[in-house]
Order: sequence, then C-alpha cells, then structure tokens
Amino acid sequence: MAYLGFDTSNYTTSVALYFPDENRIVHRKKLLPVKEGEKGLRQSDAVFHHTVQLSELTESLFNEVEPEIDGIGASAFPRMAEDSYMPCFLVGLNTAKILSSSLSKNVKITSHQNGHIVAALYSADNLKLLNERFIAFHVSGGTTEALLVEPDEDEVIKCTLIASSLDLKAGQAIDRAGVMMGMRFPCGAEMDKLSRESGRTFGKVKVYSKGKDISLSGLENKCRKMFDDGESKADISKFCFHYICSALETMTDKILDEYGNLPILYSGGVMSNTLIKERLTKKYGGLFASPEFSSDNAAGVAILTYLKEKINVNRFKGITD
Repeated sequence: MAYLGFDTSNYTTSVALYFPDENRIVHRKKLLPVKEGEKGLRQSDAVFHHTVQLSELTESLFNEVEPEIDGIGASAFPRMAEDSYMPCFLVGLNTAKILSSSLSKNVKITSHQNGHIVAALYSADNLKLLNERFIAFHVSGGTTEALLVEPDEDEVIKCTLIASSLDLKAGQAIDRAGVMMGMRFPCGAEMDKLSRESGRTFGKVKVYSKGKDISLSGLENKCRKMFDDGESKADISKFCFHYICSALETMTDKILDEYGNLPILYSGGVMSNTLIKERLTKKYGGLFASPEFSSDNAAGVAILTYLKEKINVNRFKGITD
C-alpha cells in the first residue's frame, strides 16, 4: 500500500511514494536547469522542464519499487489562498489527474506550503504536532513567512499568516548575492559551504521591522558593497546568512511574545543552511528537517494524500503516535 505525491515548484521537479505501514518515503527530485548568470526561470520554461523531468523521475521511482497505489495527490498552488497560483504546479497536478483516471482514484489536492510543513515534521520525527497548534516558518526563494498552524477537518492543517518579509524573500537575497559573486543559481548550497570557511565574527545587525514583519531589502546592497570593497566570497556568504538569521530571530521573538511558547518548526530550502540551523536550534529549540526534506520535495504531498484519506479516523491514529 502506497500513496503517490507530485510537486512541481518553481525550483524542483519531485515525486514521492509514502508507505504508511512502514512510515517510509521513497522519492526522486531534480532541480530545474537555470542558465549561468540567470536568477531563475520564466514560468513557461519551468513548465517545459517539469514536463521533461517528471516522466524521467517517475520512471526511475517505479523502477525501484512496484507498489500498489492507494491514493494520488499533488500540490496545485503555492499556498492555501484564493490568489495563490503558479502555472508550474499544473504539470504535477495534471499528471496526478491522468494517473487517477487510469487507476480510478480521486486526486487529493494540497498546497506546496502545506507539503513543506508536513515533510519537515516527518523528517524531524514529529508528525504528532499535526494534532496541535504550532508555529511554522516557511523560508525559501519565494516565501519568507511565519504561520500559525492548527488541525483542520478538511485539509489536515490550517495555516494562518502571522508574519512575513515586507519585500525581498530570504532565498532571493541569497541567490542575488551568489549570482553577483559568479555562482550558479540556486546559490544556497555553494554559499553555505563557503561560509564555513570564513573566520569572521559579525556583530549585531539592525533589522528593520514593522510589527512582526521584517525587511530584507537592505541585505542585497550590503553584500554588494562588501563585494565591491574586495571582501572574500566566504565572508560575504557568512554575513548574508548572519543577517537573515538575525531577521528570523527578530520575527521569532515577537511571535513568541504574542502567541506564547508554542513549538516552532523551520521549513523551506533556506532552513537547511548550517549557520541558521545551528543558531535557531540553540536559541529556540526549533524543529528542523534534514536538507533533502527541507528543500522542495514531494514527500509532504504524499503523506498528506494518505492523511486526507484517513482524516477524522481517530485523527490519524498510528502515524502520529
């Protein structure tokens, strides 16, 4: 028995199988190709590359395992909101619909963001939080948000936006700094590696905030000035992550002041960064996923497909025990 999930984001093509009896994920994913010097893809190009890559990844997955498919799901939009839409998600959704017709299964639709949160909980071995209220950060190239997450009778979880970046997103800031330094998009992994070579210690950063929201627009200019002044790529990379971490600490402190000492989950590709993970874990005891489940993936979509089949049956008894 297995549940199949698809996620075709603006960064990654991914497909996953979830085996609930074993609480096991088998998945495949591949970054979308971006030309050197570019900072991303147009949606039309993303759709094309997903179309090519998804069939290859699915074939590879089913060459490894031959499961009986009990359910099929896909992320159909970035987040659970009426105005949330990106054409690239149609590739995974339409593939799920085609398979569901041939297998006589209903497609379970969710959002990319909900998938991120559930994948991170799975990796952190903490799916039991699905039955509680908690704070989830989703920090990536397209999103820098903090969400109040609560159990939901229809969607498994309900996410309410409580704080965000007012301008530049954390992943955007990282990629712009990396491309400026001659790195290939996406730049997070290369900058993470370089940052660990820096011996610099940076002092307190003054982060502009408005209520619980923060601004990251100044970071790009600061990194460019360091680059123009001839500072090393390692030091620039470390400063970039130091600044973003300081901004996330500002958000977290204000959220905890308002909502109390709720569990905190950090998800999204940026949260696989070494410096950020170490600091936020030490300061808040936050939950983090391993890098493969923190960056874009279809694992959470596959798990949600199963949970949406079992919803209201003792509130997912077994998987969340």
